Amino acid sequence: MAIKQDSSSTVYYVPLHPNVVVLSYYHRTPPCLLYLRRCVTFTVSVLLLSLLVFFLYPSDPSIKVVRLQLNHIRVNSSPKITLDLSFSLTIKVRNKNLFSLDYDSLLVSVGYRGRELGFARSQGGKLRARGSSYIDATLDLDGLEVVHDVFSLIGDLTRGVIPFETDTEVKGKLGLLLFNIPIQGRISCEVYVNTSNQTIVHQDCYPE
Repeated sequence: MAIKQDSSSTVYYVPLHPNVVVLSYYHRTPPCLLYLRRCVTFTVSVLLLSLLVFFLYPSDPSIKVVRLQLNHIRVNSSPKITLDLSFSLTIKVRNKNLFSLDYDSLLVSVGYRGRELGFARSQGGKLRARGSSYIDATLDLDGLEVVHDVFSLIGDLTRGVIPFETDTEVKGKLGLLLFNIPIQGRISCEVYVNTSNQTIVHQDCYPE
């Protein structure tokens, strides 16, 4: 406090207190750290979405030929060349989804030299989620006329081995929440049959 005196009076000067303003320190996040956070958030979101799609997206059932047996084969030459053929199969169908699968039927067909000779159909059923089922099917074909490949058939008979192709297909619907999604599985086999001892000498199966 300053005091100023003169001859007449004494004057007191009282200094005014200034307003005090407290400023908080602003901590600015570095741009590289912001970019890193965004990258981590985006990566985690993509991973979670991928896992959700992986577990919920419907996939076709897997089919495996567990047993393939030749019951009989006979070639008739009179009055024309015909073929009597019988196969028995045991198919394992596995539902890889997290929802149950209703399949309409199991279709088994047999062909020779790329041409279908006939087919058989079994009854449908239900597969629980992540479950498997074994299905038996018998394919009986009698009196087949192999007209287009008769010369190839004669040559195979001379060698004693006839090659056949079998296709096994299962079709069904997957109950995903309120929707029924059609799915199917298929497997093909190349089967070589010995006509002398009525046995399968070689088989090679592959899914499609």
